[in-house]
Amino acid sequence: MSVILLADDSPHAQRMGQRILAEEGHRVECVSDGQAAALRLSAADPDVVIADAHLPGISGIELCRYMKSNCRHVRVILTAGSLEALDEAAAKRAGCDAILRKPFEASVMAETLAPLLEAAQRDRQSMAAATAVAPSLAAQPPDDIRAAVERAVERELPRLLDELTQRVLLALGH
Repeated sequence: MSVILLADDSPHAQRMGQRILAEEGHRVECVSDGQAAALRLSAADPDVVIADAHLPGISGIELCRYMKSNCRHVRVILTAGSLEALDEAAAKRAGCDAILRKPFEASVMAETLAPLLEAAQRDRQSMAAATAVAPSLAAQPPDDIRAAVERAVERELPRLLDELTQRVLLALGH
């Protein structure tokens, strides 16, 4: 079961988001401001955070930037009302993985969420595997460790290049 942290100051948006996500089989934790979301991160350990870009206190964009620098596996979806202004370029620079407009439409939310959950869970598994291997690496010679790191980088390089290319293209407006 995936955990999703939903940060929105609108009780209606929280209820709608919670209903849609719970029907999809996810555990949902709701908070009403950016500071509460930041404080809740370690306890909730979410796969995805869905945050209103205009949260009081810490904005959704600031929260996204914080999460991307502190929680490697977490994916972030920023939301805004259909009539609210949203600086999408700033959202992408902060590391936002997707943007959704409110009111939430169940099919669009599910379609947006699915690949992000898969990516978050894949990163979580990679981190767990690295943590499990770490104690046995302590006794290895430095050259063996370097070789293992090189193999890991070679394996991940195509994905990293794709991700960086997408970010550059987004920054350039493509």
